[in-house]
Amino acid sequence: MAAVTGAPLWRPDQARAEATHLARFLHHLGHPDYAHLHRWSVERPELFWREVWERCGVIGDPGDIVFAVGEDMASSRFFPHAHLNVAENLLDGWEGDEPAIIAHDETGNRRELSGRDLRRQVAALAAALRDAGAVPGDRVAAWLPNGPEAVITMLAAASIGSTFSSCSPDFGAVGVLDRFGQIEPVVLVAADGYHYNGQPIDCVERLREIRSALPSVRRTVVVPVLSPAPALDGIDGAELWPDVLARHDGATLAVARLPFDHPWYVLYSSGTTGPPKCIVHRAGGVLLKHVAEHQLQCDVQRGDRVLYYTTTGWMMWNWLVSALASGATVVLYDGSPFAPGPNRLFDLVDEEGISLLGVSAKYLDALAKADRHPDHTHGLASLRTICSTGSPLAPEGFRFVYERIKADVHLASISGGTDLCGCLVAGDPTGPVYAGEIQRPALGMAIDVWSEDGRTVPAGEGAGELVCTRPFPSMPLGFWGDGPLGAPGALYRAAYFERFPGVWCQGDFASWTDEGGIVIHGRSDATLNPGGVRIGTADLYRVVELDPDVAEALVFGQAHEGDVRIVLALRLQSGVNMDDTLIARLRAAIRRELSPRHVPAVVLAVEDLPRTRSGKLVELAVADAVNGRPVRNREAIANPEAIDAIAEAPELRA
Repeated sequence: MAAVTGAPLWRPDQARAEATHLARFLHHLGHPDYAHLHRWSVERPELFWREVWERCGVIGDPGDIVFAVGEDMASSRFFPHAHLNVAENLLDGWEGDEPAIIAHDETGNRRELSGRDLRRQVAALAAALRDAGAVPGDRVAAWLPNGPEAVITMLAAASIGSTFSSCSPDFGAVGVLDRFGQIEPVVLVAADGYHYNGQPIDCVERLREIRSALPSVRRTVVVPVLSPAPALDGIDGAELWPDVLARHDGATLAVARLPFDHPWYVLYSSGTTGPPKCIVHRAGGVLLKHVAEHQLQCDVQRGDRVLYYTTTGWMMWNWLVSALASGATVVLYDGSPFAPGPNRLFDLVDEEGISLLGVSAKYLDALAKADRHPDHTHGLASLRTICSTGSPLAPEGFRFVYERIKADVHLASISGGTDLCGCLVAGDPTGPVYAGEIQRPALGMAIDVWSEDGRTVPAGEGAGELVCTRPFPSMPLGFWGDGPLGAPGALYRAAYFERFPGVWCQGDFASWTDEGGIVIHGRSDATLNPGGVRIGTADLYRVVELDPDVAEALVFGQAHEGDVRIVLALRLQSGVNMDDTLIARLRAAIRRELSPRHVPAVVLAVEDLPRTRSGKLVELAVADAVNGRPVRNREAIANPEAIDAIAEAPELRA
């Protein structure tokens, strides 16, 4: 299952490596390389995280204790006596005319917000929140596209100590209420619509339904996006965003320094049954994790411009916005990355001088399938780093980046999740990049790969569960409704610490490489078990999606005759029809590149594959439907009809 790496695809020259934040950090601490620094960071967390606080510019009072060991990993605490405010950290230094936020959308609209303007609007909205009676610990919810208003709302809420939560406006009313209904927000900020794939989408009817089902909301602020703006009658207490800001223009920005563990965000992760889990994240822990990842793992420098393609419903939005704390301009894009054409994100790299571009692995796969050559069509002179996450990036995806996008770029494949609002494994801007593997365990993260009996699986000996064996600052504060926040409840412990008692289990199927990197083979709860042998779905995708007739694939397991059989669902290229020759060719490639156990028992063609609203394929939901189980969190799936089409396929009844 290990990646075939060979020679590195990229290695920074000495001058570039020495200019990184990480190199300066290494020199300051006297460590010779990343491996030594990582070992020290997990063995001496009290020293490492203090250095991150100081060297990465965190503002606040750290207190006299860095790490307090609890009864177990879940109850351990970082900076228990510290006080800070994340809005103060993200707005620090943003006082002049330099752009803090640059926002683009599909229509070609470009908005630039200077540091001075950002601070003024945050102060005005914070005053409006106070006027609405919001206090520390209250929830402020945003149902907004990826524009400046979402950032302003988050910062305004954080400045007064209210807890922020967001959903993308492409979520239906049921999906929004499944989330916001649990946390009972006191203020709702929502858009009247958005644009996607060339179409304006009116949200007002859904907003009426959402608002009427949230009795906790005292004030609704509506951001006008569509033109002409729809009528807002029937939305109780609705006010327009410009009117709210104008009424409080000139307010003084005052921030409340709160405990390190004060709740900053509520993010959502779909459970196997029931409504989504509401994951409450601590302010100091997430801020500390983000500045470490930005500056040390991705080399974000003051004055850089950072764009991550995301929606407000994905944790990468939270990660992106935190780049303000490192002095980088945040570049937002709302809409389809293929509208008006597939080069849209690379157009923005050149237009705005983007230093770090973040995308999904599926986006890179789509560009490769379409035979795009951004290296021929764009300059990309400013681009130093490309981040990829969302699903495993196959070796061919790595080669596509270096052969067809930019040869001299740091490709930081990263993996973590909503659960920690950050990375478990990440990039190393001072080290080589090998095809198919994530470079390193993230600093401060005691990462390992364990067998089912809790032993390390060494490089070359297969795959196992990705675990973190020691506490880290951005462990969630808890789940909403799962007992008192800060006292890990039963659901929280079951989610992360039940598989291996006392050890964080991420739910990813992974393996070590000979170079000290990590390969992610897919979600461990989506692994296939034909004949009792665990197989990662990512390995199958890597082989199948190389075929020129295959546009996209989805793999899942179906219970059959007392065992599990592998099913391969394919979306074929335009004009290609499924036939026995194609099936035989794919099965032969899988047998040759992987093993006979990987060969699918059933191969079927479908018009579309189901995906979440952030673009991830939903293996588990399809497996649930095919195996007669309730489909988890159907409302969060952009095209649930695709699940039904697969489940009803006659091939699966044989």
